[in-house]
Amino acid sequence: MEKYVISMYDKGQNEAGPKAKVDVEDILAAQGFKRLNFYFSGARKAKVISLRQRVWDIPQKIKKIQPELVIFQYPTFDQMTDRAILKALRRYTKAKIVFLIHDIESLRIQRADRLYQQTELDFLAQGDGLIVHNEKMKQWFKEHKIAKPLVSLEIFDYLNPVALPKEHHFERTLCYAGNLQKADFLQKLSLTHKMSLFGPNPKEHYPTALSYEGSFAPDELPKKLTQDLGLIWDGTSLERCDGVYGEYLKYNDPHKTSLYLSSGLPVIIWQEAALADFVAQNKVGLCVADLTELDERLTGLEQAEYEQMWHNTQLIAQKMRQGEYLKTAVQKICEQIEVKI
Repeated sequence: MEKYVISMYDKGQNEAGPKAKVDVEDILAAQGFKRLNFYFSGARKAKVISLRQRVWDIPQKIKKIQPELVIFQYPTFDQMTDRAILKALRRYTKAKIVFLIHDIESLRIQRADRLYQQTELDFLAQGDGLIVHNEKMKQWFKEHKIAKPLVSLEIFDYLNPVALPKEHHFERTLCYAGNLQKADFLQKLSLTHKMSLFGPNPKEHYPTALSYEGSFAPDELPKKLTQDLGLIWDGTSLERCDGVYGEYLKYNDPHKTSLYLSSGLPVIIWQEAALADFVAQNKVGLCVADLTELDERLTGLEQAEYEQMWHNTQLIAQKMRQGEYLKTAVQKICEQIEVKI
């Protein structure tokens, strides 16, 4: 059986963005999938070459393959590119097409645009099935009349090259990794416990307990994550996750969660985030209502409770490093769309 994974990403990007898609490709390649990739280098250049890609490069490449199954990593660069890939797949192949969702702009940047939302939903409804982030996102699709088979990934895998620690000394330290331009809440965070910050676009000054440690490539960053817990939070407020990215946490699986857990770090997450269910069920961290209680929660965290979370996290990390969540989701969706792999 010939099966492909189709992706597009920015080859020049040094942040964690492409890491999720590259890991998917590597996991599926080990399962016998072939790769079909389309690239761009920066948004401006991509706009210039996107017309040629849509009318020539994409159809010509897809003409040369005859898959029975395609995992389409969604989204690509823009809606026109998405449509060009789907159109070529439907025209030149008989493949069953599964959308593996990385982001849904209808739940993020375009959440107030009803026309965009309907266009995005209509497009995804043309697939044979969808792998979505979690049960909250799955329910959102059902509520918006997507009748195709839906499977929850649970959490993104993370192919982490850094060896897991065999032991850990608990000191109640924290870390936060991500685009610091989108983390205005950090400016308001008054802590007695130390927090290390990693990522691009830092502010000039942070509160005393917060220390900026630099920006690192996805395969290098885990070496720096020697703290006790990783924080998952977005927005401007300490009381709740707010704004576009804060609201998005109610539906998506932030890739930083996979970074932390695959590195052996338990996490602290907003209790209304979609992934809070995963954290609580697997006992791999703390779910908090707001960050004003963070110092108190850390002070009250007993050594034995932390050690149990740390042990549970090592087990989850091993699964992530082996691609178990993706492999399980692909197997489930293939059963539902009646494709044998």
